[in-house]
Amino acid sequence: MISISIIIPLYNKEKAIEKTLKSVFHQSFTDYEVLVINDGSTDKSEEKVKRFSDERLRLISTENRGVSQARNLGISESKGKLIAFLDADDYWFPNHLESLFQLYQNFPEAGLLATNYQFYYSYKKIIQPVFDDIPTENWNGIVTDFFHSSMKFRIAWTSAVAVPKKVLDDIGNFDENITLGAGEDTDLWIRIALKYSVAFDNEVSAIYQMESENRISLHKTLERKFSKLDKFSNEEQSNSSLNKYLDMYRAEFALKHKLAGDLQSFHFYKNAISKENLHWKTKFLLLLPNPVLQVLYYMKKKLEFFNIQTSAYH
Repeated sequence: MISISIIIPLYNKEKAIEKTLKSVFHQSFTDYEVLVINDGSTDKSEEKVKRFSDERLRLISTENRGVSQARNLGISESKGKLIAFLDADDYWFPNHLESLFQLYQNFPEAGLLATNYQFYYSYKKIIQPVFDDIPTENWNGIVTDFFHSSMKFRIAWTSAVAVPKKVLDDIGNFDENITLGAGEDTDLWIRIALKYSVAFDNEVSAIYQMESENRISLHKTLERKFSKLDKFSNEEQSNSSLNKYLDMYRAEFALKHKLAGDLQSFHFYKNAISKENLHWKTKFLLLLPNPVLQVLYYMKKKLEFFNIQTSAYH
């Protein structure tokens, strides 16, 4: 049986997919298959994939149905014991799969395996995540409180995680009712973390490419179907870390909908928040009129251009 199946959803990433696949085929760990799910690309993405002749690569083409459906199709076609995910505009360092498989062997009870990563904007601007209650160097192990440690940066980022196939058989796959990167991955990680332990290696092995050709932008908000987050209402009543974690996402979703002019969805998320869970900056932003909020949003983007990071959530 193949050790690892790598699922890569592909939609109009002709400028990035070659670099992504090269990073896969340069892995030190070699017992894997690669399933590229071409989700109805209209550019030359499929042509770029076909340039690779590695026998471990399978290209599956389908009509455009969204990233959740594409990943689920890849999972259904996979033959590996472990499922690793990679977006078509991100890439891995050569140690990535080796690190994930070592976690899999060392912590067989874990339902989610994750490694550290970096946000890459340019060679002059690389952001390194740090996590509460996780050592900053030379550590791997079981995360004590997944939700608490994911408040500033997310321990589980899609292009740096793997899940045992048997866990997906138990928990289920990505929720196809959530679309266009509006929380389908977060939803799955929560479901897993509520039932299984999470193993983490803080050595960086993956790059989140921020300046790719078609990352979801703010103006797409009204086209997306966001996670409602209410499916976890029972669990968060007895799990304060989960409650605070979900409220952070509710605030984020509320602000995005307010910026997009969808006040009904804004109030849906805002009214579900326990105010004591929010930073004062978040509370302040939720109260602002939309024109002022938009000005602050574009000021934030300009500051990021000059490598100045701001956060409304901590």
